[in-house]
Amino acid sequence: MKKECIAMLLAGGQGSRLYVLTGDMAKPAVPFGGKYRIIDFPLSNCTNSGIDTVGVLTQYRPLELNSYIGSGLPWDLDGSTGGVHILPPYQGSKGGTWYKGTANAIYQNIGFIDLYDPEYVVILSGDHIYKMDYSHMVKRHKEAGAACTISVMEVPWAEAPRFGIMSVNGEDMVTEFAEKPKEPKSNLASMGIYVFSWKALRQYLTDDEADPESENDFGKNIIPKMLNDGQRLAAYRFAGYWKDVGTLDSLWDANMDMLSPESGLDLMDDSWPIYARSVNAPPAFLGGDSKVIHSAINRGSVLEGTVENSVLSPNVIVGAGARVSYSVLLPGVTVEPGAVVEYAILGEGCHVGKNCHVGVSPVEAGDSWNGLTVLAPGCALEEGKEVRSGVMLGRNGEEVSK
Repeated sequence: MKKECIAMLLAGGQGSRLYVLTGDMAKPAVPFGGKYRIIDFPLSNCTNSGIDTVGVLTQYRPLELNSYIGSGLPWDLDGSTGGVHILPPYQGSKGGTWYKGTANAIYQNIGFIDLYDPEYVVILSGDHIYKMDYSHMVKRHKEAGAACTISVMEVPWAEAPRFGIMSVNGEDMVTEFAEKPKEPKSNLASMGIYVFSWKALRQYLTDDEADPESENDFGKNIIPKMLNDGQRLAAYRFAGYWKDVGTLDSLWDANMDMLSPESGLDLMDDSWPIYARSVNAPPAFLGGDSKVIHSAINRGSVLEGTVENSVLSPNVIVGAGARVSYSVLLPGVTVEPGAVVEYAILGEGCHVGKNCHVGVSPVEAGDSWNGLTVLAPGCALEEGKEVRSGVMLGRNGEEVSK
């Protein structure tokens, strides 16, 4: 069945910079904002943009992600004429390999894309928090007569060396591309979101796969090759909220941004809803002595203590006299009475014993503050234990180096 446009969502990353949080799951499956997972954002963007056919390319520890996506019903991607499709690496008659890079991942799924014979293919990443109407980007692609359109946004000059950087002419056509340059000529950073004309991309993927020197990557190989060949590459400027949540700090920042009306990350916007799989749990219960200040609380949570400036996922328990501040608690965390958790990320199923103190406020610590405190999923702390700032503990409670 022919489609004008389909999306391919790269969701196989290990997320090594999230350390213990991705020990058992792929990065796109990591909970975010209490009720969501990171992958909810690109999937919801597809639905809201009118793209009803999405291939999700999985690889690293895909069980959690596959189970969560299921048939695609929460995102209205369960239709018979498209829908969401899980695309893991596979063994064919001529052998097979793991996905070697972003371009190779798409190359291995040329057969899937050909089933829909699309004019355009949108390539997405599964680890970004943002809201974008991809139809506007496709429109820009058509009007520019481009072979490839790259979504870009201006970043602070000091951060530019971390990104693929675009130089453009007066018509916002790309004239130069540099992958993580030491001395950037521009602060227009690639967001890792692309629209390709499928016929052109298909040929470049085939040629790239035949090159033994290639790293099979869009940013390092495909885009520079297209630019060198004189193909028309357009920039699409994005001015909304966008954050790559590939690090612990950025994941925490994005959760805190969700609590701030000035951040631009409005998840209560009915005109562009972010869909998620619902949690089967009773409403949250707030005890008579509980106090909740500027926080997000979710279903199944039982609060007897104080929660301030924090994001709590479903089924979190905060005991009497306990205090949670400036922290992100993933599903099933228990904070026993009298415990204090501040400036921390607690993985799924963590158990913080009575009178523990996890993390430290940077105001209180001053120059000795070393960053966020992180506990791996399933980590259990005995009564009275103190975990200083910047420390990361594994499931067994032993310190893990970052």
